[in-house]
Amino acid sequence: MDAVILAAGFGTRLRPHTNDTPKPLLKIQGRPILDWTIAALPPQVNRLIVVTNYLAEQVEAYLAAQTHIKDWVSVRQPVPRGTGDALLSCREHSKSERLLVLNGDDLYGAKDLAVLASKPAGVLAHPVDEPRKFGIVFRHPDGTLAEMIEKPELDGTQLANIGAYVFPKSVFDIELTLSKRNEYEVTEAVDKLAKRGPFHVVEATFWLPIGTVEAWEASQTADLTMARPE
Repeated sequence: MDAVILAAGFGTRLRPHTNDTPKPLLKIQGRPILDWTIAALPPQVNRLIVVTNYLAEQVEAYLAAQTHIKDWVSVRQPVPRGTGDALLSCREHSKSERLLVLNGDDLYGAKDLAVLASKPAGVLAHPVDEPRKFGIVFRHPDGTLAEMIEKPELDGTQLANIGAYVFPKSVFDIELTLSKRNEYEVTEAVDKLAKRGPFHVVEATFWLPIGTVEAWEASQTADLTMARPE
């Protein structure tokens, strides 16, 4: 199974720390974010595709030195045009019938990724208390995806899309359209696949987003036991 890690962002909200270091290589408790992510991948992942742009040479140097997965390739996204464009840039490099796709700047639970990887298609979701800040996942009675709504006018705890997916290889055949942000969004591919067949929602037990300087600083003392494989 291929794992695709989206690591092409500029890390603007983490400046000045990302002025000379790409966000996926910022260290949490002594290890780069990207190292945590790769170490948490389930055993069926035997190939790694990392989408890069900003300070790509540093990411590629890390990949060449890491020992988690020997079979890897870096795909440079010439102009970052959204997560959907980043995913589709991997079309010619993917060799498996299913692929695990992850944001490159969040920490996920190793057990959660293993459950997600067991599904034919799915998304990882985590409870949040401020749904107006997130893309929110709504489920059918059988637990599969009904729809995702970006920043809905809702209060109370809801399940948020946390940027981890399993896609069939047919995702590369989906034609994406420009969003209101003038980007191609991976969530459009999720919506279209969910209309074709069951798209499983896996509720995560652990998620640590590293979106701001404050979140990165707080992660240095966080309990990361669940991010470690057994």
